[in-house]
Amino acid sequence: MIAKAELLAAIAGTNRGVITTEANRSLVLDKVVQLEVQNPTPKPLNERDRLSGVWRLIYTTSPDLLGLARLPVVPAGPIHQCIRGQELKLYNVLELQGIPFLEGVLCVAARLTPVSERRVQVNFERTIVGVKGLMNYPSLDTLISRLETQSPVAALSVPLDTDRSAGWLETTYLDEDLRIGRGNNDSLFVLTRV
Repeated sequence: MIAKAELLAAIAGTNRGVITTEANRSLVLDKVVQLEVQNPTPKPLNERDRLSGVWRLIYTTSPDLLGLARLPVVPAGPIHQCIRGQELKLYNVLELQGIPFLEGVLCVAARLTPVSERRVQVNFERTIVGVKGLMNYPSLDTLISRLETQSPVAALSVPLDTDRSAGWLETTYLDEDLRIGRGNNDSLFVLTRV
């Protein structure tokens, strides 16, 4: 698909949107709109198996995520979003790199409430912060499985006020390996399936 290849080319080299110009942001938005018109999954919440999985963030306009990606002392590694569609759960996971043996993980867990066939209300419930080595962090899937049953060992878990820690997310494009979402605060998210 030409529009998809053009979007990925426009995103390349932006470091998830951290390194970009106004012209490049406009180009990315234009390519996103072109792709959204061709959305093969217009009702993603009716196809939760396709929506579910681990997704890697490749571009965003979210000020919160861009701020984390610009951390000066501890560089941000990959940012993933794990969606458990049947359980209506979401986990945002940022891996922190840099200092040997002190690589960390920052995870925010949320519950999803469908608002329409494309939009969910996102209620963030808790933040988990830990050092990978102390948490015995072998993989993202293992971390998510542990979070669903108990808090990981040697991690700080902070409950969040769900009334003040809420937002919304609308899936505007979804295929086998690419997902585009728009959120509150005019945020745009482009993710690829892991």
